[in-house]
Amino acid sequence: MSADFQVEPLALILIPAAAVAAPLLADRLLRWVAVPTVVFEIVLGVLIGPDVLGWTHVDDLVGALSDFGLAMLMFLAGYEIDFAKLRGGPLKRAGAAWLVALAAALGVGATVNPDPLNGAFAGLALTTTALGTILPILRDAGELPTPFGLLVMATGAVGEFGPIIAVAVLLSGNTPLRTAVILGAFAVITTTAVAYARRPRPHWMTRLIRRTLRTSGQFAIRTVILVLAVMVAAALWLDLDMLLGAFTAGIVSHLLLADVPEAEEEVIEAKLEGIGFGFLVPVFFVVSGMNFDLAALLDQPGTLLLVPVFLVLLLVVRGLPAALLAPDGLGRHDRAALGLYGATALPLVVVITTIEVDAGHLPSSTAAALVGAGLLSVLLFPLLAQRLRGTVRPPAAADGDRPRVNAESW
Repeated sequence: MSADFQVEPLALILIPAAAVAAPLLADRLLRWVAVPTVVFEIVLGVLIGPDVLGWTHVDDLVGALSDFGLAMLMFLAGYEIDFAKLRGGPLKRAGAAWLVALAAALGVGATVNPDPLNGAFAGLALTTTALGTILPILRDAGELPTPFGLLVMATGAVGEFGPIIAVAVLLSGNTPLRTAVILGAFAVITTTAVAYARRPRPHWMTRLIRRTLRTSGQFAIRTVILVLAVMVAAALWLDLDMLLGAFTAGIVSHLLLADVPEAEEEVIEAKLEGIGFGFLVPVFFVVSGMNFDLAALLDQPGTLLLVPVFLVLLLVVRGLPAALLAPDGLGRHDRAALGLYGATALPLVVVITTIEVDAGHLPSSTAAALVGAGLLSVLLFPLLAQRLRGTVRPPAAADGDRPRVNAESW
């Protein structure tokens, strides 16, 4: 092995060790405060990374695994979205809130940077919602099946999908006509995939899924991975971000498995979550911590002061519209909690700032401040949202004990 890869064996140990330590630490602190596991994954990544202890760095293998983890994170976020439930009020309100956030973000960007394009780049990072990050938090809290969980899912879905489309339009470097053609081509591919996924399953496919569910064949899992690979490849082939392909693959896979019996679907979902949250997704979050440019953030005190500024902007630009445009029947605390979840941002902030820095549109120090604000949003906002919501019981108990807003009235 070449000298460039001397730390690779240690990275292969330390990253899984950090992934194992994260839920242990979260569990130990649970009696005092509920800290999301992803926070510990990121913090431990910073700790073992080059800017603190310097025990390891990101090599080609670890970087590839991290990319797979990000793709899987977006896939699982898309897979969880049930458009039949979100259709109508929740999705319309979430879309309107994101458009308000986009207008506000572009205004902030223009104020910060007189160059319209660079200002748009800076503002775009403020419009994101880390659905993939808050998804495991909502699941662990028992919120996903609730009407409030549907609102958060709608807000997060638009906060992921909208910025991804904006990235394709603003950051691709293509002309508007070429961008429109590319997005149209991807829309055709997606529509075709969705149409096929909605068709009734052939008997042989249902039988093969059932027969290989607990054998080495794993036909259902292999099919889902193929869908993920095809959609990501289609996005990359069209010069779009892979996140768009991964997110769409989750939606298509959800439709593809819609006719599978419930007991078997639960097994398939458990296997997918095992691959994602048990392996690939923690690698992405630990590596995000390792890649965090702490030195650039600490070298200039003024840059460090930008972190709380960007954190407040995330809350005002992204969270406030989501809270204000929430359904009328939502209580004050739940409305604030929705805004906090909507303002939680990290993966797309990392992606957008990386593209901007590589293109020379954003200084590395400012990018580090934006990512730092994203890290703090993941640490603070879901925690505050859970506090506002109160102690969340399992869905079966919560539905009977706590009044909920009727989702159909939205």
